[in-house]
Amino acid sequence: MESVLITGAAGFLGSHLIDKFLAEGFEVFGMDNFITGNPNNIAHVASHPHFSFIEQDVTKYINIEGNLDYILHFASPASPIDYLKIPIQTLKVGSLGIHNVLGLAKAKKARVLIASTSEVYGDPLVHPQTEDYFGNVNPIGPRGVYDEAKRFQEAMTMAYHHVHGLETRIVRIFNTYGPRMRLNDGRVIPAFLGQVLRGEDLTVFGDGQQTRSFCYIDDQIDGIFKLLFSDYALPVNIGNPNEISILDFAKEIVKMNGNKSKIIFKDLPVNDPMQRCPDISKAKELLGWTPKIGREEGIRKTFEYFKTLSKEELYKTEHKDFSDYIK
Repeated sequence: MESVLITGAAGFLGSHLIDKFLAEGFEVFGMDNFITGNPNNIAHVASHPHFSFIEQDVTKYINIEGNLDYILHFASPASPIDYLKIPIQTLKVGSLGIHNVLGLAKAKKARVLIASTSEVYGDPLVHPQTEDYFGNVNPIGPRGVYDEAKRFQEAMTMAYHHVHGLETRIVRIFNTYGPRMRLNDGRVIPAFLGQVLRGEDLTVFGDGQQTRSFCYIDDQIDGIFKLLFSDYALPVNIGNPNEISILDFAKEIVKMNGNKSKIIFKDLPVNDPMQRCPDISKAKELLGWTPKIGREEGIRKTFEYFKTLSKEELYKTEHKDFSDYIK
């Protein structure tokens, strides 16, 4: 039986990856320190005979006993609320964390896939974004801690690939949504759906003409899995190219809610990208991958999940105190 280590195991993406690899017959090791991950996301696999959990910070030395065939590095704060609160930890997981992961992969002769992001493109001057675009990033702006952590992570991964011959894969993940997202993580889909469930108006930043494209979690996991088992070492965009403005998306949500909500406008955050849409030509050509789940279906499934949350989770606007991690 082949084995895989997934860091960030209790996060949104990490927990769905665990489900995928267990379903495919792998021995799965999950690692998380719960700085932003949720133990409830992996509670359903806690007693699975082929799943083992390791509570650990990947910025500390890591080791797995025995053979290890694959590593997927998904440990990182990913939402603006998180990485603005814990900027140093965000930078550390993209530098010290990737160094530890790559060192383990080298020792085990394991193939490693790292989770990069569309944020490496910054506020793009090229549209849609192709993998050969170098980006328009402000390294000292508030979002720079996340953008540059991921850019460094890519550079470190390719250095190990070239110097040590390590088998590496890099996925650039565009906006992804679905069950197990944190309702208060600051991203637009949980923000809008949370406001609907609480009977609030929908908040749109700026004039709402900035665009996003949303990929449902099942499609994203399928793309990541296919990339891992491809022969391609350079970055690949995985996302849904069906682009929509935030204002039009808000109108869709209002209509879904029976026109019970209003739309209100607030100031645009600093360095908020005005366009975000992947060119997925490479994923189509190399992986035979395209997203299958449309926005209407995906939003409905996500909304049904959020309806199951407790009142405490629904009305929670602040999460855990990160002060112990800011060192």
